[in-house]
Amino acid sequence: MEDKLMLAFLGGTGPEGKGLALRLALAGESIVLGSRDGERASTAATELTDMAKGQTSIDGTDNLNAAKQADVIFLTVPYDAQRALLEQLKHIIDGKIIINVIAPMVFQRGVGASAVEVPAGSAAQESQELLPSSVIVSAFQNVSAEELLDQSVNVEGDVIICSDNEEAKARAFDLTNKIPSLRPIDGGGLANSKYVEQITPLLVNINRIYKIHSGIHVVGI
Repeated sequence: MEDKLMLAFLGGTGPEGKGLALRLALAGESIVLGSRDGERASTAATELTDMAKGQTSIDGTDNLNAAKQADVIFLTVPYDAQRALLEQLKHIIDGKIIINVIAPMVFQRGVGASAVEVPAGSAAQESQELLPSSVIVSAFQNVSAEELLDQSVNVEGDVIICSDNEEAKARAFDLTNKIPSLRPIDGGGLANSKYVEQITPLLVNINRIYKIHSGIHVVGI
């Protein structure tokens, strides 16, 4: 029987953080939401617990306390908040497994979403530079937050997982498999996260054109 870990979602009050937290809590994982504002995180956690209708309970607190409790940390903040957050919490989270869900992008009127160039190569690689003693995994960028939050929807698609650490990658595989109809795909090393992250703004634009919640599926595997 595998050990039960505490999963913390830093910046977990946004749609992607809440959606993943809800689905993994329903799968039996212990979850704490983090936010700059602990009261906001507590309110979001209560909202998700109510949505789960007694099937699970989710806690909420500020990012600092959430990070202290966590065995595995999900980064679900906007990209422009990543550096400041990691520099603030480095002394607490360095050495832990970090699953980076961030897809850097900007929105322009008449253009839609477009990828942001990251000097380090990707948000995941930047987080590795900021946390050299942590194990960084890149995953879940291409999964629809709206579908994760809608329990009536069977969320389908592939989750491309990139990391330079095979043990941490296996942990992310296990967590992905806890969400029915999501399939983990080995995307190789962390350097490949750049390509996965840049798929997300493309999906956002496809969603806008077709009025859907799209994902990706790798054929032939």
